[in-house]
Amino acid sequence: MSIKRIIARLDIKGSDLVKTIQLEGLRKLGAPEVFAKKYYDGGIDEIIYMDTVASLYGRNHLSDLVKSTVKNVFIPITVGGGIRSLKDAISLFRCGADKIAVNTAAVKKPSLINEIANELGNQCCVLSIEAKNTKKNYWEVFIENGRQPTGISVQDWVLQTSKRGIGEILLTSIDNEGTGKGFDYELLEMVTNLVNIPVIASGGMGNLNHFQQLCSKINIDAIAMANVFHYNKLSISEIKNFASRENIKIRT
Repeated sequence: MSIKRIIARLDIKGSDLVKTIQLEGLRKLGAPEVFAKKYYDGGIDEIIYMDTVASLYGRNHLSDLVKSTVKNVFIPITVGGGIRSLKDAISLFRCGADKIAVNTAAVKKPSLINEIANELGNQCCVLSIEAKNTKKNYWEVFIENGRQPTGISVQDWVLQTSKRGIGEILLTSIDNEGTGKGFDYELLEMVTNLVNIPVIASGGMGNLNHFQQLCSKINIDAIAMANVFHYNKLSISEIKNFASRENIKIRT
């Protein structure tokens, strides 16, 4: 069993941390850098910043936020949303991002994955997949923060991109995101069985039982959480203490 990483996912709109349900609707929660520092102090392993509207405007707006965050937060930070080119990726990297997540631009131009992996290293290139169960045993890739279907199956997309140098997959279930009803275990199992690439499960964490089920059923590498942290349903220490009691290997 791999050592699991506990990741705080922070979705950003403008200067605000927001939370969605199934990637729709927005509730503003406050200043993201304040939440990031709180999670860092609480023992989180990594942070993900996702610009939720960047694809609409054609650029990522998180440069200043990343610069501000890395002054006080000293753990890996993944940044995604609106990254259209290698130049965009390098710019965020220089601001302090450790990893770059791509979705929309990668679907439109798959060679962008190669460019980022070749320039910054495979470990810095994260493929963000927003997946929706559109028919029985079939998940479709969506882009534009879950707004636009692509007609591409998650299975085909994972197999295609795994050959381009991705170092990690951030797999978000649109159906489960923000619901707190648990993870899409079938989706996660399918992807983790397809390729030998670290996978981050995102979308559905609601309680400790969901965490235990995920770690016992799926060979997952990391779990990204938002609701349970943002709304103080669970603390990082509660999750890590629970993992220790259940003999789930985590970073300490």
